[in-house]
Amino acid sequence: MADDDTNNARRGGDPKVPPRSWLIWIAILGLIPLLILFRNQAEPHPKEISHSMFLQLLESNLFVQATINYNPQSPDLREISGTYLRGEVEGKAGEERFKIKTRLTPSLEEKLYASGKFKAVEPNTFLLNFFYAVLPFILLAALIYFFLIRQIKMAGKGALSFGKSKARVLNKERNKVTFKDVAGVEEAKEEVSELVEFLKDPKKFQKLGGRIPKGILMVGAPGTGKTLLAKAIAGEADATFFSISGSDFVEMFVGVGASRVRDMFEQARRNTPCLVFIDEIDAVGRSRGHGLGGGNDEREQTLNALLVEMDGFDTQDGIIIIAATNRPDVLDPALLRPGRFDRQITVNLPDVRGREAILKVHARKVKLDASVDLSVIARGTPGYSGAELANLLNEAALLAARTNKKSIGMSELEEARDKVRWGRERRSLAMTDEEKKYTAWHEAGHALVNVMLQHTHPLHKVTIIPRGQALGSTMSLPKEDVFNRRRKEMMDMIAVTMAGRIAEEIVSGDISTGASGDIQQATQLAHSMVCQWGMSDKLGMVQYGDDSEYVFLGREMIRNKGYSEKTAQEIDNEVKHIIDECYHRAKSIIDAQRDKLEVIANALLEYETLDGQQVLEIVQTGGFTPPAPTSKVEPPTGAKAATPLPEVPKPLPPQLPGLGTPAPATV
Repeated sequence: MADDDTNNARRGGDPKVPPRSWLIWIAILGLIPLLILFRNQAEPHPKEISHSMFLQLLESNLFVQATINYNPQSPDLREISGTYLRGEVEGKAGEERFKIKTRLTPSLEEKLYASGKFKAVEPNTFLLNFFYAVLPFILLAALIYFFLIRQIKMAGKGALSFGKSKARVLNKERNKVTFKDVAGVEEAKEEVSELVEFLKDPKKFQKLGGRIPKGILMVGAPGTGKTLLAKAIAGEADATFFSISGSDFVEMFVGVGASRVRDMFEQARRNTPCLVFIDEIDAVGRSRGHGLGGGNDEREQTLNALLVEMDGFDTQDGIIIIAATNRPDVLDPALLRPGRFDRQITVNLPDVRGREAILKVHARKVKLDASVDLSVIARGTPGYSGAELANLLNEAALLAARTNKKSIGMSELEEARDKVRWGRERRSLAMTDEEKKYTAWHEAGHALVNVMLQHTHPLHKVTIIPRGQALGSTMSLPKEDVFNRRRKEMMDMIAVTMAGRIAEEIVSGDISTGASGDIQQATQLAHSMVCQWGMSDKLGMVQYGDDSEYVFLGREMIRNKGYSEKTAQEIDNEVKHIIDECYHRAKSIIDAQRDKLEVIANALLEYETLDGQQVLEIVQTGGFTPPAPTSKVEPPTGAKAATPLPEVPKPLPPQLPGLGTPAPATV
């Protein structure tokens, strides 16, 4: 593959030409007159002599050689230049250059020519005049070329080559990613590894009559590693690998996208067998005929060209298309049929073992302390994608460097985990004692009800240290990854979210806006229970509403609810009934355990953070063992000392199907 770069430039790829090479040419053209000027300054200037001295030199026969320049503008005036011997005139040895402008009489002019040391030079006025006439046009053409034409070429590969494909050829020398760098998606890795195996040994499949898929569509949430998997295929495969983004086909001129599709496949046919990777294919593969005002002619024409090239009359084997998207619901059905994208590979969020494997891959690039247990971090990061886990380790490395540590410890990893999801702790936030008191009681209510109920996840930490948008948070950590949830678990979760408002109302005798996040989370959960999961006895196992339609406009603009106004009223009543029921359950628990609630709140005011075992100890015995004081970290020189971070784990709340990651309980 030594000629990859040359071939790449010839096929419309990225040539090794600086994007601003025209600036270099302008600099070179600008240096030419400077060099001429410096050369003239470096050479000694000829000496101006008088007419009397000129006659003296002539009489003494001291001229070595000289030229007489005739000026057509002034025929009587002559410019004479040359050299003379200066020994007898100036008392110095050697020659001296001279020049003089004078008028010559016919007799003197004849005498000069008779000496044999003077010759006449007549200027070529035609060439000189032609040069002066053409020079402005040459300069104008050069400016147009460098500032307009070359700039257009470098920006869009030329105004006449908009239809050229922008696909880039990846070679092994520049791409160091292999399957060893991909973890947490073992099933997807096995499926795409078949492509590499087929390219290396096609007879293994062909002798059994098998045909490699023409296209593979990788589907998954953002950050799960779809593009990384494609880079690994490029690093493992011996075949040519083209990479292009879906947005590279779209251009302001109609027909450019379809032309680029045809050019890309033409390049691929010249390099078969090859792999073509299209990232974010939903930019060009959206369903035709949808959207505001109908379809989009340019995008639909590009999609039609892609459909024909993938599986039309004039298609050939040896080209494998790999595409990635996190929006498979918007793709055109014709694009997803067998023969085009024969196989869909789902790249899911990693489970606990996958997260640990991903952390180990990224941990190769950082220096971890010997006491770090990545399995603990993996268990405490449910719902994290591969990109979030990579960012977690990077943030931990930055935290360790900020405190001048030689390696990354568990405290940095735990702090980075919370920072990635919710933001940095805001210890400098100015809060009054009254605000802290209400926050402590609010979080104490969440913690108490979480411990008392049976179907909740174990409480892991409760804190009143502000972080992100939250003034405090109560976090629970599931014992293992959760894939399904029960109705009783849902009801207990809603009761926990209601407990914060109840406890705050008890201590203040009033309510505040601090429970807005709790109310939003509880409402979404109850609404999903009624409309999506069939967990309402009154409305039964019926799905009300369909979120998968009309994905190209605002969902609430034209969505057909699919049920009557009477049913909508019943849904609202049922959602309110569920929330009210959970509210009364939480209130009865808090009323019965009022003394324990007060102990938890006071402990939070004193220590700011309590772990789950301490809260459980308070509920069981009415007291708890105070946490050990944390060692202070010396701040960097010139920095203001901050309150030391608590040495306790900080997990995120579990994910709910269809709801995304819920926010922590806040005030």
